[in-house]
Amino acid sequence: MKFLLNDNSGLHAIQQYDEGCITIRQTVYQRSLIVLPDRIISDWTPSSVEQLKVDDFHLLAGLGLEIVILGTGRQQHFPHPALTQPLMQQRIGFEVMNTPAACRTYNILVAEGRRVAAALFMI
Repeated sequence: MKFLLNDNSGLHAIQQYDEGCITIRQTVYQRSLIVLPDRIISDWTPSSVEQLKVDDFHLLAGLGLEIVILGTGRQQHFPHPALTQPLMQQRIGFEVMNTPAACRTYNILVAEGRRVAAALFMI
């Protein structure tokens, strides 16, 4: 599913999502990652919601964000609420959706100039 033909903004917008990979600025990523407008964290280790730990949410809470979007693969899967406490304590919005929807929503929020991150699983 192609989202953007060209990205001349200098920000990391998601150009394309296909099951198992995401393209950002002509680079294809095939494993879980965190996308921010100004950088990509490509060494994010969990590969599914079941592997998430509270430390993953501490990492996200420390990025200076307004909102975090969690893309959980083909289907929407919610993490245990106790894991998300670092985001709640920092008053960071948190949305869970399937990965294609997360990619689309992230692009809209980036275009609006929001401080957003998309934490995306490829499965």
